[in-house]
This record gives sequence, structure tokens and C-alpha cells, in this order.
Amino acid sequence: MDKTDITRQLARFAVDSRPADIPAAAAREARRSIVNWMGCAIGGAHHDAVPVALAALAPFSGPPQATVLGRRERLDILHAALINGISAHVLDFDDTHLRTLMHPSVPVASSLLAFAEYKPFPGSVFMHAFVLGVEVECRIANAIYQGHNVNWYITGTAGVFGAAAAIGKVLELDERKMAWAFGIAGTQAAGLRDMAGTMCKSFVHGRAAQNGMQAAIMAAQGFTSSERVIEAPRGFANAVSTRHDLGEVLAGLGNKWEMELNTYKPHACGVVCHPVIDACLQLRGSPPVDPARITGMKLHVHPLALKLTGIKSPKGGLESKWSLYHSAAVSIVDGIAGERQYTDEMVFDPRVAALRERIVAEPDDRLREDEARVTMTLAGGEVLDCHIPHALGSARNPMSDQDLELKFIDLVADTLPRSQTRKLIDNCWALAELPDAGELARLAVP
Repeated sequence: MDKTDITRQLARFAVDSRPADIPAAAAREARRSIVNWMGCAIGGAHHDAVPVALAALAPFSGPPQATVLGRRERLDILHAALINGISAHVLDFDDTHLRTLMHPSVPVASSLLAFAEYKPFPGSVFMHAFVLGVEVECRIANAIYQGHNVNWYITGTAGVFGAAAAIGKVLELDERKMAWAFGIAGTQAAGLRDMAGTMCKSFVHGRAAQNGMQAAIMAAQGFTSSERVIEAPRGFANAVSTRHDLGEVLAGLGNKWEMELNTYKPHACGVVCHPVIDACLQLRGSPPVDPARITGMKLHVHPLALKLTGIKSPKGGLESKWSLYHSAAVSIVDGIAGERQYTDEMVFDPRVAALRERIVAEPDDRLREDEARVTMTLAGGEVLDCHIPHALGSARNPMSDQDLELKFIDLVADTLPRSQTRKLIDNCWALAELPDAGELARLAVP
């Protein structure tokens, strides 16, 4: 394999791909991804981060070209991609490519749907470009994730390439211009992990959508860039990753599809918390155990779970999404870990705060990332134990189509009437058959 020409080979793959190249399994998972992404985008549309971003940026938006999903505002397509990317991720409820912990749909779908309102194209074109964008970003993520995740949000760094590939495909860029689009995208790749627990975490994801779209649009007009951005000595991989395997970018290209590995969250927090939540929900029992009777809990988790979500005492709702301790506590107290369990109110709820203090977490490198064991000790000395081999929503224990629809309905219940919700869900499933992909955006307006 020639590792001096990876950017051009990946660009060639995206340019030459035809809809018939996409296998049925990848196409099916793409439909599931769109349903999940749309529900999350509408569900997050009224989180504090979205009106704050709108108040700051709407005065500088250009013509009203595209919908802000779940709201009545319209913005130019670059700002719409940004805001919709923010709202789709702000609840931390969007999809996850488990190998890299990347959130693949947000950059690609947020840019594509905004562009579809500006330059209408069929749903079949949308779905093909969507699968290609996810493939490009996930393959780049595969190459760098081992030496990358400590300091960078991989959706911010690799996701920008996915949005560029998808919009570049819609614009019918040739191989050289697609490579330029990757270069323009790569030089904008960013997203620092110190943003966890702040509005900036979702901004990272929205920015990947906006910057990737911008890269493709500029490349289409002849704006030049390095054509070796991924592999160059001072290029993307060497800049953002201390260890990487660029062979991962092209290995099995066109035969193995990353879309087929996408997963969806049943709980509104960092995915590494999910095995613990599943265990706590089982231990809670029916009728539920009184949290006041719990004298202690011990969480045995993969080391990455503690590294990413080891916040013992979160300072607010956004930060609580990155707290194993909070996730365990709200699961016991409320019997659910949805969007409403990760609010300031829940963080300072006396029952939740008291239980968090009685929880201890220990890393165990014998466990998989989607595995956990939780031990609960009750007053009187009774000990309860639960082992979760694969969390709900993981590749080996996936959410069903019905699960995804119920999640969607719950997320949009305060925004859309039930009849409109049903029509939007049906159109998400049938997007490949729609003559105008932008119809999805219009159905997402309250």
C-alpha cells in the first residue's frame, strides 16, 4: 500500500463511488442513523446552548437559506449546519462509532440537510453522500484514535473530513478538488477535551459540520490546498496523533463499511457510562430499592470509563454527562438516565448528591469498554451484584428500530405534535425515496 498518496486515494474512492456500491446492511444502518440524528437534533433545539449560540451568531448570518431544526429560525447554510450540529450533540444522545468513540452522524447529516435546502437534491443522493461521509471520517478516525483521544475530540478532528466528503460528493467534485476539500477541512480540524461539561463540547461537533461544508464549497471554486493533508510529515495525522496506522484509512476500502458498525445511545450521556447504567437499572429492582437504604456501591469498569467520566462531583448538568457517579446515582433514584436526569436540578438533588458520595469506581482492564460490574450494599449487610457483558446500544446488544422510534418520540414530545412526529419519522426511514431531501427539514419546524 502506498502511504504517500492516501489523501488522493481516499478522494478517488469518494469521487468514483456509485449508489449501487453501498451494501444493503450499510444502507439500513444509514436509515437508522438518520432517525436517531434527527430526534437528537430536535430534542436538543431548546437546550440553553442553542438560543445562546443563536443570539450570538444570528445577527451575522447571511440569507435565511436553511432551517434550524426544531425551531422557527432560518439561517444561511453554514450557520444552520453549525447550530444543527450543536443541537444534535448537546444532549450527548447521538450515535457512536464505538471503536473510536466518534459521533459520526452529526457532522455529515447536519451539513447535508442544510445544503439540501439551498441546492435541492433527491434523498437518494443524500443517503449515498451520507454513507460516504461517515466512511471517510471513520476510516481517518480508525487510523489515529489510539494516540489521539486523550486531548482531542475525535469528532471535531476527523468529523470535518466526513462533512467535506459528503458535500463534495453532492457538488460532484473531481478527485483533485476532493483532495483539496480534505486539505481545507484538515487544516480546520480541532476540538479540545477540556471542553467537556461546557457548551463548547457541542460547538466542536457543530463546527465540524460547518467547516467541512465550507471546505467543499471552497474547493469547488478552485481554492487550493495540500493534496497530502492526511499523510504529510507536517499534516493531519502527525499533528493530532502521537501514534497512528495510516493503513487503516484504505484497508478494505469499498468492501468493509464503517456505517455497519454504528451504534445508538439509550441513555443521554457519555457512552462509556452505559454499562454501569444498565447494571444500576437492574439492581434498582421492582419495586425499586430506597436509595436511603444503600450504604455503598462499587462500580467495576474499563479504565477508559474512569478516564473519560471520572468526575465525582459535577458542577452542573452538562458536566454530569461525564460523571459515572452521577449516572449511577440518577439511574437508582429515577430509574432512567434520559435528558432530564442530566440537568442542574438533578445534580443538586439531595438524594442524588448523597448517593453519589457513597459510590466508588474502580478500573479493571479485564473488562471490555461495553462491560461493567456493579455491587450494591444495603443497610443490614445485604449485597447485590450485577454484571453487564454488553451494554444496551452496543454492537452486540443493539437498539431495535422500535427502540429508536420511541427515543425519537420522547425527545421531540415538547416540540412537535404527535401527527407531525409520525410523519417525520416515516420520512426519515424513507429518505432514499424522497424527491427532495430538504423535505425533512421542513417537517422539523414546530
